[in-house]
Amino acid sequence: MLANAKAVFFDFDGVILDTEWPIYQTWLKLFQSEGQDLPIETYVQCIGSDFDTWSPEKHLEELTGKNYDWETINPDRQIEIHAALQNPIALPGVRDLFEHLFTEGTPIVVVSSSSHDWVDTWLEKLKLMPMVDLTICKGDAPRIKPAPDLYLEAVRQIKLPADQCLVIEDSLNGTKAAIEAGCQTCAVPSRLTNCLDFSIADRVLGSLKELLPPARLVSE
Repeated sequence: MLANAKAVFFDFDGVILDTEWPIYQTWLKLFQSEGQDLPIETYVQCIGSDFDTWSPEKHLEELTGKNYDWETINPDRQIEIHAALQNPIALPGVRDLFEHLFTEGTPIVVVSSSSHDWVDTWLEKLKLMPMVDLTICKGDAPRIKPAPDLYLEAVRQIKLPADQCLVIEDSLNGTKAAIEAGCQTCAVPSRLTNCLDFSIADRVLGSLKELLPPARLVSE
């Protein structure tokens, strides 16, 4: 699959770093403290997008009939999330794949519905940023995933036909966005999104390691 790609576009959350699980855990903890459950199958609706797609805030308020001080709750959640990610480690195969693409001269683009502050900071901490040609994040295009805008902007900036760009996603929202943009798609479901049907993707993998030649699997 890599052989047919002139550039590789990576989603960030859940593909490069498992940020999604600690985020979900903070929501689950909050729901349980209010006597409610938050099944993964329900929460996963917002993965790869934002709360305009589905909102845990609105969902909790609907379940309880209460209003919450989100301006206080959410900063406290962010502290918990950062504590859980204190020693970040890239997901299996990420570093090897980046190094392989970088050595081959294949552009690496990170395309995320999250902010530049979030994505760029973690890429720096993971020491991956020197290999990244471009990051396209929330605010760089009119709409985020599942709209195709972020991927269309990445295609525009990388100056390649969309069908020569391979998108790696862990979310259905992101996969839909990539398909609408005309890109090749490879889904690598995370422990949150593996309950979803990714049959719309060109290929579904268990790990990024499966994209690599055996000789490149050196860091895991």
